Amino acid sequence: MSTKDLLLKVSGLHAGYGRAEVLSGLSLELPRGSVVTVIGPNGAGKSTTLNALMGVLPSKGQILFDGEDIASLSLEERVMRGLALVPEKRELFTTMSVEDNLVLGGFRPMRLGQRDWRDELEKVFELFPRLKERRTQLAGTLSGGERQMLAVGRALMARPKVLMLDEPSLGLAPLIVKEIFRIVARLRETGVSILLIEQNARAALEVADYGYVLETGEIGLQGPAFELARDPRVIETYLGAAKKSAA
Repeated sequence: MSTKDLLLKVSGLHAGYGRAEVLSGLSLELPRGSVVTVIGPNGAGKSTTLNALMGVLPSKGQILFDGEDIASLSLEERVMRGLALVPEKRELFTTMSVEDNLVLGGFRPMRLGQRDWRDELEKVFELFPRLKERRTQLAGTLSGGERQMLAVGRALMARPKVLMLDEPSLGLAPLIVKEIFRIVARLRETGVSILLIEQNARAALEVADYGYVLETGEIGLQGPAFELARDPRVIETYLGAAKKSAA
């Protein structure tokens, strides 16, 4: 694939906490307009990957974003380039209204002088009608599913080129999980490129174009999502376990 088609190209990424290295030379690619998922067990380094890409964690290696190496840039500079992260804990401003949380998300286009940045609010409300109904409600009073929608909506307010989602299905009821993944599929249609970190391997592989299996800081398997979903090792380790827990 040509570099022009790749929005994100990560090579030899090392990151961790203190002296404990979690990622040992991870490489992955995110083509424009696609959904790429990274699945794997707890402790494999999935969240560490996103935190390193976002600049929350120090890292070594090459991170090419839209053709530019952003490895030395600060978190704020990466946000201004068009990276957005929806963290696992959502990290909303719970004492502020839904609408105020969303408006804060418009920081990037506002700073870039895009006068129509508030138009994004209506797009978010169209995507998440429930947020529109609760626009004046405090974020802290929302259900788990609504909080996840608000966290995604707030990230979209920044008009990101890459949206990184960290375990969006975590702790949500099955019906809400379906809704969240339906929204991920819709977002791809709007041209947003998505890097999805997820423990729910079945749901992730259904919505993704390409997948990586992360095992103890390294990529163990990779390939088109539909092929990974049929790979005996993936079925045994990830999809089989899902079947048993659902039984």
